Amino acid sequence: MTAIWSVDTEKFYENAVNVAQDNQLMAVVKNNAYHYGLEFAVQQFKKVGIQTFSTTSLREAIRIRKLAPDATIFLMNAVYEFDKLRAYHIQMTLPSLDFYYEHVEDLYDIQVHLEYENLLHRSGLKSIAEMREVLIHHVQNKNEQRMIITGLWTHFGYADEFDVPDYEIERKAWLDLVDTLLTDGYQFDLIHAQNSASYYREDGVFPHHTHARVGIALYGSRPYSDVEETEIKQSLTVKGNVIQVREVNQGDYCGYSFAYEATQDETRLAVVDVGYGDGILKSRAQHEALINGKRYPIRALMMSHMFVEVDSNVRAQDEVILYNNDIRVDEFTFKGVGANSEQLSAMNHDSLIKEYR
Repeated sequence: MTAIWSVDTEKFYENAVNVAQDNQLMAVVKNNAYHYGLEFAVQQFKKVGIQTFSTTSLREAIRIRKLAPDATIFLMNAVYEFDKLRAYHIQMTLPSLDFYYEHVEDLYDIQVHLEYENLLHRSGLKSIAEMREVLIHHVQNKNEQRMIITGLWTHFGYADEFDVPDYEIERKAWLDLVDTLLTDGYQFDLIHAQNSASYYREDGVFPHHTHARVGIALYGSRPYSDVEETEIKQSLTVKGNVIQVREVNQGDYCGYSFAYEATQDETRLAVVDVGYGDGILKSRAQHEALINGKRYPIRALMMSHMFVEVDSNVRAQDEVILYNNDIRVDEFTFKGVGANSEQLSAMNHDSLIKEYR
């Protein structure tokens, strides 16, 4: 028996339809589409009607181009393989003023999106003054071979935070910048800023924006707890199997390094064939697993196994569910296990059987 990572294809598609509604989305498919599989995710999103994709990897961008010849593909990280960007018609961020001046000639015929740093401070032009400097220099550049300014974007680092004012601060700074540049007469084919949290907080796409750039919601996880479970449905199931059930007595230690001590005699522990070597976070193992529709506490996590304390209703070969729509990834996000993407990214798909149903 081997643990299984499984996606219900119809539910995945239906969730994407429900998330998109009638809005224009740029689907974030970075890191192998949150490990759902790049080919699978792109094909499903295309069926929904999404034709704009973003990633952080040039290699993935090229794979997307082969899957979606007519799509708009935006690379959120700057790279230096300019010939490949041209060859595969991949659009890219402009991450700083220094990068612009250093590579202004290298960027000919490449469509770029001016990035605003905002509060995240990860990448981007630092101010409206730097934005204007690039735009003015670009207009004055008489070289026939020059870059093409196509887009304007930022990333919100605090859209899922409700107890601090930072989202409102970064939101206002961004919208003021967009309004200023549009008032100045500059035009952009694509303007995008909103992640899943901002998209749901604003109930759609910002005015004057062409797309919301949505990731985790498309993969079935709520960006914050006030979003109803019915609005975003999880298609993913991660499950193992009970290999055997063992009885231990009070004072017995079970698992690595005294991980669990039995507190009473005849404690029943199910040995399950999934562990941290398969990508189950140790913080996730502080909670429960679902067996035969009932939640049981996980007591110890090992590389290829875990102990789950059970009752007499659990037997060898029973399925043990770590994640499905009844025991969701986002539930444990809100319990502090780790971000939705952190839990998804951790799972080792080389050891788990991966299937699409």
